[in-house]
Amino acid sequence: MEELLKRPTKRRGFYVEMRLLHKNGRQQQQLEKNSCFKYYKWVLWFSLTLYFFSSYFISHNKPIPLSRTHFSNSKSNLPSRALIESVNTTSLQHPTRGALEDLKIYVYELPSKYNTDWLSNERCSNHLFASEVAIHRALLNDDVIRTFDPYEADFFFVPVYVSCNFSTVNGFPAIGHARTLISSAIQLISSQYPFWNRTHGSDHVFVASHDYGACFHAMEDRAIADGIPEFLKKSIILQTFGVKYQHPCQEVENVVIPPYLSPVSVRKTLEKAPVSGRRDIQVFFRGKMEVHPKNVSGRFYSKRVRTVIWRKYDGDRRFYLQRHRFAGYQSEIVRSVFCLCPLGWAPWSPRLVESVVLGCVPVIIADGIRLPFPDAVKWSDISLTVAEKDVAKLGPILDHVAATNLTIIQKNLWDPDVRRALLFNDHVQKGDATWQVIRALSQKLDRSYRRSEVSVQ
Repeated sequence: MEELLKRPTKRRGFYVEMRLLHKNGRQQQQLEKNSCFKYYKWVLWFSLTLYFFSSYFISHNKPIPLSRTHFSNSKSNLPSRALIESVNTTSLQHPTRGALEDLKIYVYELPSKYNTDWLSNERCSNHLFASEVAIHRALLNDDVIRTFDPYEADFFFVPVYVSCNFSTVNGFPAIGHARTLISSAIQLISSQYPFWNRTHGSDHVFVASHDYGACFHAMEDRAIADGIPEFLKKSIILQTFGVKYQHPCQEVENVVIPPYLSPVSVRKTLEKAPVSGRRDIQVFFRGKMEVHPKNVSGRFYSKRVRTVIWRKYDGDRRFYLQRHRFAGYQSEIVRSVFCLCPLGWAPWSPRLVESVVLGCVPVIIADGIRLPFPDAVKWSDISLTVAEKDVAKLGPILDHVAATNLTIIQKNLWDPDVRRALLFNDHVQKGDATWQVIRALSQKLDRSYRRSEVSVQ
């Protein structure tokens, strides 16, 4: 009985002992948890401190872009400067970033009669002279190179479309109004802005995508006689015309650009027939070939080169020659191995770009021609050049190439970067034709008033 009475006491001691142990164990676990929490808080605090310190150090040791070293006290410029700062901080992955990021171009907002009114005719933005429209459009859509603040601009783009006045007689662009229209635009900007007058237009950029550039005439003798207008002689001209010898129509600071070809039409053609597809036409040319060329002011069309091609190779099974227009001619180019690119009235022609972007080896027959963007397009690696005097030997020349190094030429030609460099897009893409124009301008920064002003300061 006594033993039964003592058991509860023993059990109670055991119970109390276990409670105490359990309580002490929970306290120990709590202490361990608190220690771990403090440890992780310390690690997190240290990591965040290191991150913000590194960010601060890096951001405050970057070189200051030249585009921000010039400030204006004009209150009217403050909103546009805020916009520029915003654009520069949110466009880190923009395709035009990189070596060109500090270059700035201001695009004049001219009355619509100088440009957009001409777009009522759809041909204006799609024909071979439409680079004047394409470059303007790409710059308007750009948010890095374009600046809304003229005081930080390196160059000033003057958007005047002069190739869209199509003749009602033959449908070709009539450019007799070009000098008057451009002169009027210059009078306008020089009276409303200070930028033209301070440099006499040396940092202003125009497009002249016609046969003989800023001479504004389709016939060489007339173009030479008229010359480049005095009011453009100090500016920069983006022009399709270029030769390696002295010529009055390139006696101005200039950049040779490619003629316009719609990237949409190219993409549609290549979707049906890729550049590396089957090519069952050995030598291709479609275009004007006069059997009996007319003497026009002592000159013959294409210096009779096209006439020789027709007379010598019409009927030759290797040559596919056509004298009439065909809307689907791109489908013929993409099937061809060699595409003839003879001169017309001017040395250059749209066939040069069409051949390259559709993977047909261009055979250039235009003595002394200066080709667009030689830094980006290694023309000697992707094309053949045949002297005008040797046009009658085309057959054996092309046979020899086909039997020797054609594969290497095609491999170089089919590089997507080559195609990209010759096409204008609605938005500037790294490496495309507008990007190449900007790159060329970046090599002319000695003309930038802003840069010279900064260097003096």
